[in-house]
Amino acid sequence: MKSPRTALRIAAIRLLCPHPAATAAFYAAAFSASVAPDGSHVTIGTQKIELAPASERGPEFAPSNATEFQHCALVVSDMEAAYAHLRGVPDWTPISRAGPERLPASSGGVSAFKFRDPDGHPLELLAFPPNAVPPVWRDRPGLFLGIDHTAITVADTERAVAFYAGLGFSVASRGLNRGPEQARLDALDDPVVEVTGLTPPGGVPPHLELLC
Repeated sequence: MKSPRTALRIAAIRLLCPHPAATAAFYAAAFSASVAPDGSHVTIGTQKIELAPASERGPEFAPSNATEFQHCALVVSDMEAAYAHLRGVPDWTPISRAGPERLPASSGGVSAFKFRDPDGHPLELLAFPPNAVPPVWRDRPGLFLGIDHTAITVADTERAVAFYAGLGFSVASRGLNRGPEQARLDALDDPVVEVTGLTPPGGVPPHLELLC
């Protein structure tokens, strides 16, 4: 029998929504998400996003390099098709300056596009190179496969790593993202992003990324 510590995972990502039903309808249309009968959450693949009622949307949107920023990355099997589908759904706004970006091999070689849902929550479409798809995402049917990770911007990587290590998370990857592709992706001028991937003890997606 697995101990509770070993089975620890990120069970859901919670979003504060002024109108949860409208948010759920957007996720269903944009990502083929299934909506819970009571409207409390949506499911993409096998990962869950909780939709919590909120009286208002909140303060002005934080940029990608602010510690108030957190995004949720959705794995897609075909970036061109996923982006075309998203463009047919109204009410979202782009973060990335020039559509999907193919990052250099030094930054993982993935294709990515960042944007905000109708409530302003940051999201990312993420497609892996065909020869580097993680096992968990291989052979899954559909265009929108699930939630790969949630990423938070931090001021100090090692301090954040130590905190999450206390919860059982372990470092799975480290990298440094920079260059014109990253600048267009994040809508920042000349960014240098230290990316640290943390895996929960249970090992199932989504995982956590620290962006410093």
